[in-house]
Amino acid sequence: MPNTPTPPPSDPVVDALRAAGCVFAEDEARLLRDAARSPAHLDALLHRRVAGLPLEHLLGWAEFAGCRIRVAPGVFVPRRRTEFLVDRAAEVTGPGDVVVDLCCGSGAVAVALARRRPGVRVYASDIDPAAVACARDNLAGLAGQVFLGDLYAPLPPGLRGGVDVLLANVPYVPTGEIALLPPEARLYEARVALDGGGDGLDLLRRVSAEATRWLSPGGHLLVETSGRQAGPAVAVLRGDGLDATVANAPDAAATVVIGTAPTR
Repeated sequence: MPNTPTPPPSDPVVDALRAAGCVFAEDEARLLRDAARSPAHLDALLHRRVAGLPLEHLLGWAEFAGCRIRVAPGVFVPRRRTEFLVDRAAEVTGPGDVVVDLCCGSGAVAVALARRRPGVRVYASDIDPAAVACARDNLAGLAGQVFLGDLYAPLPPGLRGGVDVLLANVPYVPTGEIALLPPEARLYEARVALDGGGDGLDLLRRVSAEATRWLSPGGHLLVETSGRQAGPAVAVLRGDGLDATVANAPDAAATVVIGTAPTR
């Protein structure tokens, strides 16, 4: 009678993560072990992860577009689909361009674009002090300036009319759908980074309304949104004087609306 192969020993960390619904349990187990200072610390990290805390908040960083981005507890974790926003922005960004990142969160989009297009001048803003602290750390080596405040309000007035690329990964989840988000987002990320108002487009409307005052002639506004919001978003940008188009990446479930200012 042939010998029955002995199954490999189970990994209690992987088993616990898998039982909690973590799709990439093996990868998460490796990252948690790398971050743990001791067995007791690993147990504490595992307990918090199984309880639902985002992995990135436990590690203190998130991987985004080939960059390691610092994220603190409560700060919005950059999503992989937003790498598509960086890709589209890189296509219209040239050497020495002035780039502004509104609702910058951890600064992930600005960092990724600045690394992709060295020599750009980067300015960013966010209304969340914890996010601004992360963005300042993440942009420190790239000579980026990060301001605390609401959208355009804290930016240097001298930028008006001179912004070549305006990025805005605004909150776009409709208020009534916040309760449907995964617990990792709903419970552990700031609501201000998620809630886009009744139809999810409140912040987009505010960004669009002032865009032509800040953009240089022919400058570009790029905004991430959902596929179903793309049509209304295009209408908003066109109503504010921008030539607007939509770019989609179905495999990444990513949609970006691109507005171009008049050349005058």
